[in-house]
Amino acid sequence: MTLDQSEIDERIRTRGWVRFEGVLDADRVAVLASDAEALYAVRRDVQVRNGVAANMEGTAHHALGLNNSLDGLIADMPLLDQIERFFDGKVILLNFGATLHPPGTTAYTHKPHRDVRTWSNGFRLSLNMLILLDDFTIENGATRLLEGSHRIEAMPSADQFAAQAISLTGRAGDIILFDSLAVHSAAPNRSKALRRGLTLCFGRPFMKPQMDWPRFLPVETHDGLTPTARQLLGFHAQVPSTVEDYYQPPENWAFKADQI
Repeated sequence: MTLDQSEIDERIRTRGWVRFEGVLDADRVAVLASDAEALYAVRRDVQVRNGVAANMEGTAHHALGLNNSLDGLIADMPLLDQIERFFDGKVILLNFGATLHPPGTTAYTHKPHRDVRTWSNGFRLSLNMLILLDDFTIENGATRLLEGSHRIEAMPSADQFAAQAISLTGRAGDIILFDSLAVHSAAPNRSKALRRGLTLCFGRPFMKPQMDWPRFLPVETHDGLTPTARQLLGFHAQVPSTVEDYYQPPENWAFKADQI
């Protein structure tokens, strides 16, 4: 089903979410899914080594720097026009992860939560993107979301969430955008297969991302980044670290004027 722009805006405003069908083709989904599994293997080693593996089964964070299709996604971000429309301006990438959601596991994501903890009373701070790399069904634990909860400051009770939350089902290649204040959670995967997806969160450039992307990525990769990637990764919203860096003409500013 194709929605016009007014319907998209209204769904985000009232329900807190909207689904865009068939954004990514099957070939691109397959490559992203494979790279998501490879990312998980690398990040899982770090989780285990640092003693934080419990309650993180199937989750991988900071999905960049492996020089694969996940980096390519940031280079040419789908639905960027809709993301910027949500904020009415420039945005940066606050976090980027993958969820494999294996059958029978219960990670921290199963608890109903918001992905931004500050109640902003209508001022939009953060937007989530969920990229479906498999069909999301009730059986395999499609993300659950309480519609309209982004407009209510108080968190719902566990009973209210269980009774009223809907399942965000869809087909591989669909993309769901939702207000980060919308209360949501993973659901049990009762199938026999992984239910893979990518989770991204965008915010206003003055916000701190979970990872310092310009320092996270190898310096030798910086010149090859697309303009879209440089914007999303915060290269235009860096805080100066010296007085010499601060006192510069506008064209050399580390925090560009159009980021506010």
